[in-house]
Amino acid sequence: MHTVATPPTPRASVGGQVRSLLSLGLPLIGSHIAQVLIGVTDTVMLGWYDIIDLAALSVSAPIFYIVFIFGSGFAWAVTPMVASALAQNDERQVRRVTRMGLWLSVFFGILVIPVFFFAEAILLAIGQEPDVAGQAGIYMPFLGLGLIPALMVQVLKSYLSALELTRAILLAVIGSALLNAAANYLFIFGNFGAPELGIAGAGIASLVSHITSLAALCIYAVLKRPDHSLFRNLHRPDPEILRAVFTIGLPIGFTLLAEVGLFAASSIMMGWLGAVSLAAHGIALQIASLTFMIPLGLSQAVTVRVGRAWGRNDLAEMRAAALAGMILAGIAVVITISAFLLIPELLIGLFIDPGDPARPAILATGISLLAMAALFQLVDFGQVMGLGMLRGVQDTRVPMLMAIVSYWLIGLPVSYAMGFTAGWGGVGIWLGLSIGLAAACVGMQTRFWRRYGLSRPSS
Repeated sequence: MHTVATPPTPRASVGGQVRSLLSLGLPLIGSHIAQVLIGVTDTVMLGWYDIIDLAALSVSAPIFYIVFIFGSGFAWAVTPMVASALAQNDERQVRRVTRMGLWLSVFFGILVIPVFFFAEAILLAIGQEPDVAGQAGIYMPFLGLGLIPALMVQVLKSYLSALELTRAILLAVIGSALLNAAANYLFIFGNFGAPELGIAGAGIASLVSHITSLAALCIYAVLKRPDHSLFRNLHRPDPEILRAVFTIGLPIGFTLLAEVGLFAASSIMMGWLGAVSLAAHGIALQIASLTFMIPLGLSQAVTVRVGRAWGRNDLAEMRAAALAGMILAGIAVVITISAFLLIPELLIGLFIDPGDPARPAILATGISLLAMAALFQLVDFGQVMGLGMLRGVQDTRVPMLMAIVSYWLIGLPVSYAMGFTAGWGGVGIWLGLSIGLAAACVGMQTRFWRRYGLSRPSS
C-alpha cells in the first residue's frame, strides 16, 4: 500500500475536483447514453422490418453484450494504470500499458469468436425456435467479427479518459451511432440502391461502425499526443506489463460479468411470473439502465482522478476526488429518485402503445417496480462509485469477490425467496436485487475509505 508524504495541494480542493469530474464525466455520460441509443436504433429498425429478425436480435444482443462486457475488463484496467503513469510523467509506461491492453483485447476476441460462428447450432441446442436461431446464425458472425475492433475501441477510450480527453470519446460514439443508423437504413431495407439484407444488414452496419470508430480514435490519439508514440513497437510483446494488465483487468471482467448475470437471472425469474410482469420489468430496467449512465460516467471520471492522485501518493487529493464524486452522485440520485416516485406513470407510459389492451396492467406493475427502482438507484449509485474509487488505486481482486458474493450469494437467493417463497412477485425480486447491490455498496465503500486511510482527516 502506498504511503503518503505529500502535503495538501490546490488539487485537494473538493470544489476543484467537482469541476474536474464534471469536465471529465459529462462527456462520458453522454457517450454512454449514445451507446445505449445505438441498441435502441437497431431494435426499432429491425422491429419495423420483420418480427422474426427482431426476435433474433433480442436473443443475439445479450449474448454479444455478456461476452463483450467480460472482455472489456482489460480495457477498464488501462484507465487507472495510464492515469497513475501520467501522474509520474512516465510516457513509456503509458504506451506499454495501452499496447498490452490492445494485445489482450485481440487475444480475447480470437478466443471467443468461434462461438459467434456456431450460434445457430448453440441456440437450437438450448431450445430456441428454428427460424429465430437461423436468423441469429446470420447475424451473430458479424457481431463476432466486430468484437475485436469494439474491444480495441474500449482500450482507446480508456487511454483517452486517463488523458482527460473525454470529449473526443463523446464525438466518436455520436459519430458511431449516426453511422450505424445510416447503414441500418441502407442495408436492412435496401434504400438508395443498396441491397436489402434484413438482419444481415444490421450486422454489417454494426461491423462498419466498430471499424470506423477504431480508425477514428487511432488517428485522433496519434495526432493529439504524438509524444506518446502510442503504436510504436505495437508488434513487440511486453510480458511484464501484459501480466500486470491481465492481473488487474481479469477481476474487473468477472465483476462486470457478475452484475450483468444477476440482471439476466432477474429477467428469467420475472418471466416465470408471466408476460405482463416481464414487460413491466423490461421497461423499468430500461429506465433504470438509462439513468445508471450518470453514475457510470462519474465513476470512470473518479477512477481517473483517484488514479492520478494515487500515482503521486497524494492522499489529500484522493480524498477530495472521492468526496467530490460522491457529492455529484448524491445530487444525481436525488433527481432520479424524485422522477421515479413523482412521475412513474409518465415514464412507464412512454414505452407502451396507448392502444395496447395490456397497458393498464403493465402500467400498474411497472409503477410498483419503479418505486423499488428508487431504492435500487440509491445503492446502485453507491456501489458503482465505490468500484470507480477502488479501480483508481488498482484494487480489483477483492471487489470482484465482493461482487460475486453480493450479487449471487445474497442478491439472487433473496430475490427468489422474496419473489416466490414470500409471494411478493416482481416487487420481491427487485427488493432482492436492491439488497444484493446494497451489500456490494457497503463492502466497496468501506474497503476504499478504511483500507486507504481516507476515513481520517488528512494532514
